[in-house]
Formats: sequence, C-alpha cells, structure tokens
Amino acid sequence: MEYNSLLSRQMTRYLPEEFRNDTRLAPFLQAINDYYVSEERDRKISEHAFAISEREYQELYENMRSQNEVIRQSIQQLREAISRIAADSQQDFNAQNDDILYIISFLKDQIEKSKDIEKYLIQARDSAEAAAKAKSDFLSVMSHEIRTPLNAIIGYIHLLINENPLPAQVEYLNILQISARNLLSLINDVLDFSKIEEGKIVFADSDFDLRMLLNDIRQAHKVMAEENGNSIRVMVDEEIPRFLKGDTTRLTQILNNLISNAIKFTKKGKIVIELELKSVLDKKCEIFFSITDNGIGISEESQQNIFERFTQAHQYITRQFGGSGLGLAIIKKLLSLMGSDIFVESQPGKGSKFYFTLELEKSNIITIDDVEVPKVKEDLGGIRILLVEDVFFNAMLARKMLNNWNAVVDIAENGLIAVEKARKEKYDLILMDVQMPVMDGLTATTEIRKFNPDIPVFPLTASTSTDMQEKFIRLGVNEFIFKPINPDSLFNTISRFVVKRHLKGNTEPGQ
Repeated sequence: MEYNSLLSRQMTRYLPEEFRNDTRLAPFLQAINDYYVSEERDRKISEHAFAISEREYQELYENMRSQNEVIRQSIQQLREAISRIAADSQQDFNAQNDDILYIISFLKDQIEKSKDIEKYLIQARDSAEAAAKAKSDFLSVMSHEIRTPLNAIIGYIHLLINENPLPAQVEYLNILQISARNLLSLINDVLDFSKIEEGKIVFADSDFDLRMLLNDIRQAHKVMAEENGNSIRVMVDEEIPRFLKGDTTRLTQILNNLISNAIKFTKKGKIVIELELKSVLDKKCEIFFSITDNGIGISEESQQNIFERFTQAHQYITRQFGGSGLGLAIIKKLLSLMGSDIFVESQPGKGSKFYFTLELEKSNIITIDDVEVPKVKEDLGGIRILLVEDVFFNAMLARKMLNNWNAVVDIAENGLIAVEKARKEKYDLILMDVQMPVMDGLTATTEIRKFNPDIPVFPLTASTSTDMQEKFIRLGVNEFIFKPINPDSLFNTISRFVVKRHLKGNTEPGQ
C-alpha cells in the first residue's frame, strides 16, 4: 500500500521492516496516513486562502488609497471653489479647515442663498419680459395711431400734386411732402430698430422682378436726386436672373436707405447702383450689391462707428443734413439677420462706396421673352380689387389712387362684410386692413382662405407687430403694404401681381 510521503519516511526511520507489512498494523497505519493526507490538504487550502487574502488586501488597500487621494483632491478643489464664492459674496470661509462636515454645511448655506437669488432673477426676468412685451405693444399701438393720420396726409398730398395745383401751391405741396416723408422715415427707423433689437423681424419670401424693383427704386429717388443736381445710374449684370425670391420690402428698405444717403451727401454728382452675379449654386444666386457716390466722403476714423446706432460721421452732419443716425445701424442688423454684412470704402471729398452680398433664390416664374408684357406703369388694366378699410378718409384716399390707375374698386367697411363680398363676387386681389371693428383682417383672411385659397391678399397695416405678420405668412400671405401708404409702393406691389398673372396666361380681370 502507498502511504503519504511523510508517513513513508517516518516508517522507514522508526518502524522495523518486519512490522511494515503486518496486517494487524494496517488499520493503524491507514488512519495515520488519512490524517497526514487531510493535514496536508488543509495546509495547502490555508496557504492558498492566505495568498488570495493577501492579494485582495493589497488591491483593496491600493483602491482605498486611490479613493482617498481623489477625495483629498476633491475636497481641496471644493475648498478653493468655495473660497472664491465666499470672496465674491464677502462671506467668511476657513479654507484651511479639512472638516468635510464644515465644508458641506457651508456649501449648503450657499446653495440655499443661490436658490433665493435664482428666485429673484426669475422674477426680474419675468418683469423684464413683461416690460418688453408692454414696450412692444405700446410701439405697435403708437405705430398704428401715428401712421393712420400720416397715411392720409401723405396720400392726399400725393393726390393734390397730381391734380394740377396752382404754380404757387406746388412749392408748398412739395415742402409738405418732403416734411411728411422725413417724419415717416424717422418713425420707421425708430420702430424698425426697436423690432430688430427685440429680434422680432420676420422675412417674407415672394417672387419679384429684380430689374423692375431697381427701376422703381430709381424712379422713387429721381426727384430728390435732381434737386441736388445728381444723376442715378443702375448697372445690372446680364447673368442675374430676372425673377428671384426674397423679402422685397427689406431689400427695398436697405437699398432706399443707402441711395437716399448717397443723394443726401452728394451735390452735382452721380450715384451708381451696381449688381454683379458672383456665383450660382443649385437655385441660389449670390449677388454683389454696391452703391457708389462722389459726395463728401467719410474719414477713416468715422468709418469705424457709422454703423452704430444714433451715430453720424460728424456732429455737423445731423445739423446740416438731418437724419436719426439709425439708418446704417438698421441696414447692418438686417443684413446680419439675412446672413450677410455691409462694408464701406471712402475718402473725404472723394465719395463713398457701400457694398454687401446677398444670397437670393431663383424664382419658379419663367420669363416669356416673345410675349409683350403690358405697360402696367400707366394703369392697372381694369383689375377688380376689394378694398377692406374701416377708416372713411383712408378708404376714399386708397380708392382715389386705385381709380387713377384704372382699377375697379369695391369697398368693405370691415372684415365681416369683406368675407361676404368675397364669397359672392370675383376679385383679382384683396387689400385687407388689419385692425378693424366687427372682424379684423386676420380673421377675415382666414375665413376667405376656406373657400378661396388662391386669391392674393395684401394686408394694409400701420402696426409693427411681428406676431401678426407671422400669422398672415402662415396663411400664404407674403407681401405687406405698410401705412402710411406710399403710392409708388402700392402701385408697384399691385403691378408685380399684374405681371405675374400675365406671364401665367391669365389676362382677363376678375378671373
């Protein structure tokens, strides 16, 4: 029988050979052998368990030491952060105190104070938002109240000038017209800048004839340019598509402001409006605009701040030439919202060049070269217009203008009457006042869209409310006519509709 190695050595040493195979000792030797085997197994298990415990202990120790170091560094950073907070809040904090309970207690106090501050900030924010809304509502109301009578003043001056006044009266009417337009320009600048500051500018997206737009702008400035002995020249790259899509109101505003500035600061000179096609990508056209004059120019020092609000190049400019100092600031902000910027190159006594680049989308309107487009500059071809206006003298003024252009005009005194007339009669377009009793223009347009979704609606508004414009745009209305109504702007807006209708082949009024 094979015994444990230790027992075998002991038997060899202490047990005579004749007793080793004695069967009477076999159970005894087997018991001793089993004990040794069990002892050895237990020893190996103990050694293995100790080795594992030692390794686990080392790993646990290293892990705890690492965590303690992280805790130490965290406490240190927390102390430093709290020290800065305490320094800002002028509260005592012992930065050398390692007691975590002390740190946590101090931090708890700071969190509670921060929550109190947060409540005050929320209240202040709510108050500021309420004040901003009140300001916006006030400006909207004041805009309507100021522009409504101004609409009549400018409109009737226009009618008087075009009804062969006496020679002695022409000068007075011209002075009245210039004064009224200057007042309107100032009101528009202040209200527009306020809307831009609040981020409440909505850009429309409508089809327009770029060359017609530029010609209309040139004609609008022709009289003022001639008064200063200036000439205006328009140069358009032949590669630029005739029809584009964009916000014609804002583009016209930008160009009008730059051109009027050029005319104002130039005597017996020339103003050049130049457009160049820079690139075409898919349906996008990148167009370079520049307005150049040879007027008084701007010093290099003044060029740094002329785009700031209420800023003129020189103090004497406001006294000599007038102006709010908001025009260029508005242009810069508008172009920024349109993804562009404006730049200037100028030398005193040699003139100025303002330029910018705009990305405009190609229109889906296709130019029909072999079709003669009617000369809508002379009349509106007998188109039927529903004029919705609750103020009597404004309604009479607008109808007189439209009749002078050979339009057929039907008047509705409020939105409810307009809905009934639009349901029973066929009109080519609707001029819709916005603020009216009984039913406002937005509600009326919504109702009309239910049974006639395609009829063009042009809102007439003296309000600056962006929310109102957004609601009209959702109804498919992309062009607004702002009060006071500029006769040229009114005519150009309607005549663009006439040209579009002609290109589409619909030439009969009332269809």
